[in-house]
Amino acid sequence: MSIKIEQIDKYRWRIPKQGNMRTDGIIYTTAEMLELIKQDESLKQVANVACLPGIIGPSLAMPDIHAGYGFPIGGVAAFDLERGVISPGGVGYDINCGVRLLRSNLTKEEVLPVIEDLVDMLFVNIPTGVGSARKDFKLRQAELKKVLKNGAKWAVSKGFGSAKDLAHIEAGGCLLQANPELVSKRAYERGKDQLGTLGSGNHFVEVGYVDQIYHERLAETIGLFQGQITVIIHTGSRGLGHQICDDYIKVMLKAAAKYGISLPDRQLCCAPVQSKEGQDYLAAMACGANFAFANRQMITHWVRETFEHFFKRPYEELGLELVYDVCHNIAKIEEHTYNGKKVRVCVHRKGATRAFPPGHPEIPPAYREIGQPVLIPGDMGRYSYVLVGTPKAMEETFGSTCHGAGRVMSRHQAIKMCKGRNIAAEMKNKGIYVRGAGKKTLIEEVSEAYKDVADVVEVVHGAGISLKVARLRPLGVIKG
Repeated sequence: MSIKIEQIDKYRWRIPKQGNMRTDGIIYTTAEMLELIKQDESLKQVANVACLPGIIGPSLAMPDIHAGYGFPIGGVAAFDLERGVISPGGVGYDINCGVRLLRSNLTKEEVLPVIEDLVDMLFVNIPTGVGSARKDFKLRQAELKKVLKNGAKWAVSKGFGSAKDLAHIEAGGCLLQANPELVSKRAYERGKDQLGTLGSGNHFVEVGYVDQIYHERLAETIGLFQGQITVIIHTGSRGLGHQICDDYIKVMLKAAAKYGISLPDRQLCCAPVQSKEGQDYLAAMACGANFAFANRQMITHWVRETFEHFFKRPYEELGLELVYDVCHNIAKIEEHTYNGKKVRVCVHRKGATRAFPPGHPEIPPAYREIGQPVLIPGDMGRYSYVLVGTPKAMEETFGSTCHGAGRVMSRHQAIKMCKGRNIAAEMKNKGIYVRGAGKKTLIEEVSEAYKDVADVVEVVHGAGISLKVARLRPLGVIKG
């Protein structure tokens, strides 16, 4: 069907219920960005998601939306637990791809003169690239099962960080419904030596600094100050999560036929939330999520070790503390208010960030008064943002917001456009030192391949579903 779309206000657009849609689609964007969005299949995917059984509220899309597998990347949808479905396409292949932010007591002036040596050391200590693995750290399946069951808690129990870290991770760094027995042997094989590795694609560790503060009180509560050195870690569940998704897409294709679910797109294969297939996927997906939590926790440990070695002080003295860690690709059972009633729903966030408001019980006590920290990384050449969740996000988007800049160019297109360019040299001229697993990685991740994250953040801030707190600029980046 051709997609009809109408403007609601400056930041909201509606795909009215049409064809087999059970509800409207709502896209958070501007008129200018909408023209970019129209260039791929993402609006059609928003409409397709609205056709799925048991959807509650509209099929939602954030301003960083682009086409993905089944659901658009940047898509959010909630489903009734009795009549609704769960779909691997609503989570994605990189289960719990997410981002965490570390703050420090160091300043830009202290780190800038040594940034290249510091980044080189981080590049040595944190394996990057396709298939990257730690030669000194491999897990037997029995131990890996403990990782899948306990997530970041496992990592902390092994000396990778402290219990204080766990209080600043979404869900405490562990989804309790995880069942390692529902994960395939192939997934275990792929994950056994990838814990503590960055991987490939848009994953990165970035040393940056706070270059602008928009809200002094909120920044102070979060522990941010002008010129402060920060570290962003962006990675997920690696090959293990990818395999879990692949395995359960096959299960869900059969389940959709078994339960008579009409699919507008085979990539939206799904099963009723309460079915055996649905519950098995939730439990296996939680294992992938827990692997990702543990992965980011271990990378945090090696970041801290690197800083300790480099600056000859314990990380505690350097103030290298975890601000927060959020999931980007996840499906979670949550309680929300819809049409004035409290409902328990399965919320799919694919390329979207949780943005719970002040007072929500799942927010760490340190931030409960101001709302959940929302971390929005940009591309390696520009900036990233720290925001907080708002009551409007709970009213409109099931407590969700954007997750990043959003691609506007495929990796193949980026390679074609950048032929003959030296991206590392270009970045260095901008004052950003970049190390990548290969030249191809840096070309694929060139800034022009992404929307300007400032435009994306302006939409969610202007729409009131997140509130800007601070902007971070990169000094040095290691890319997968």
